[in-house]
Amino acid sequence: MTTDTYTEFKDAVNMTASELEKWLKTDESREVGQKSSGNGESVGHDSGRKIIQILHTKKADLNDSDEAHMRKVVGYVHRHLAQRPSGDVKDTKWRYSLMNWGHDPLKK
Repeated sequence: MTTDTYTEFKDAVNMTASELEKWLKTDESREVGQKSSGNGESVGHDSGRKIIQILHTKKADLNDSDEAHMRKVVGYVHRHLAQRPSGDVKDTKWRYSLMNWGHDPLKK
């Protein structure tokens, strides 16, 4: 586990595990994102569940698969933030997608 990956992940994911768990149970969370094959769950929703697991894991216990997902999350959050729409984003699919990936752009 590189320190850079861990730090970037912690910077990109600004929601706590409990905030993310609560969010993933909402209809808004389930309605956004690209659906993966099979179960109808979006890629972001699935990612959110993996992020919760990572947040509950001690840094020393994270494995290569966790680190790969952390890099994926950082990349997604950075790319998506660059596509911010104009105006109020509070009730937008753009924000909801980011929240599935553990980042709430309205959170300070």
